[in-house]
Amino acid sequence: MRARPAILLAAALLGAAAALPARGAAGAPVAAIFFYPWYGTPARDGAWQHWQQNGAVPPQRIGSDFFPVQGAYSSDDPRVLAAQMAEIARAGIAQVIVSWWGRDSVEDRRLPAVAAAARLRGLGVAVHVEPYGGRTVASVGSDVAYLRRLGVEDFYVYASPSVPDADWAALNAGLRGVRLFANTALAGKAAAGGFAGLYTYDVLVYSGAAFPRICGQAARLRLVCAPSVGPGYSARRATGDSRVRRRERGAVYDFMWSQALRSAAPVVTITSYNEWHEGTQIEPARARPGYESYDGAWGLRGAPAESAYLDRTAYWTARLSRARSPAGGGM
Repeated sequence: MRARPAILLAAALLGAAAALPARGAAGAPVAAIFFYPWYGTPARDGAWQHWQQNGAVPPQRIGSDFFPVQGAYSSDDPRVLAAQMAEIARAGIAQVIVSWWGRDSVEDRRLPAVAAAARLRGLGVAVHVEPYGGRTVASVGSDVAYLRRLGVEDFYVYASPSVPDADWAALNAGLRGVRLFANTALAGKAAAGGFAGLYTYDVLVYSGAAFPRICGQAARLRLVCAPSVGPGYSARRATGDSRVRRRERGAVYDFMWSQALRSAAPVVTITSYNEWHEGTQIEPARARPGYESYDGAWGLRGAPAESAYLDRTAYWTARLSRARSPAGGGM
């Protein structure tokens, strides 16, 4: 039997204060990961959701260049959520940044369950405010008030540069007890919008080489720099996008992480746990004819390679936790 939304909300609220990572505790930098709760199956949700991108026919053919170890799953399945949050926690990640597409969206309805599952593992919960239909600065302000009921304090605003800086500045000036992050590599633009910090998200455009410069500029403006690292990019099957950043057996991920640590970023964001359409996921994937796999990453093959990127994340988050952050604080 599915838990009622009110019960899930109550569970999330009860755990919110205790489970959120300390904001800037001992100056320790932390990692956060972008998470997508939008997948569905006929058995659980009445229809395929997202796996059927670009004409794919699940469960044998899915809209991804990679194939999940657990197959085409439902993000509404509590067993799936529990396993995913356990993996994220074991990788040393402190916070889950949940993709959110406005009120009454599938992602909105699933957020209480995601938040509850995350907090059971001691994970903080943030929201990735996506460019949903009709999104405005005013609606984002309303969203912040609405989502704080779940104990959400950090908001990553995708495509924030599409709105004038002055409009964002007016909103941010009136907010208390929350942080909004601008989706930009330009520290001056984030500061002009009154944002608390910035993040890059796109691991196709940003290789990591610019992270030290970006975070240096952010620190001078007293902004929280949260550059985004990722394993690669490949969206040919899902969108037809011919642009690819190959994983190079893990070298791309390692380089981005090394540059994030070199930049002394107080927060490192990871793109992504399970954005299968764009091939940025680090969720376990299995070798399957016609699909890419993680075979060869760090010399691993077969079953050990399936979780190679989660295991490598644990290596990097351990190094991150030993680093010291600049002024601006952690989470």
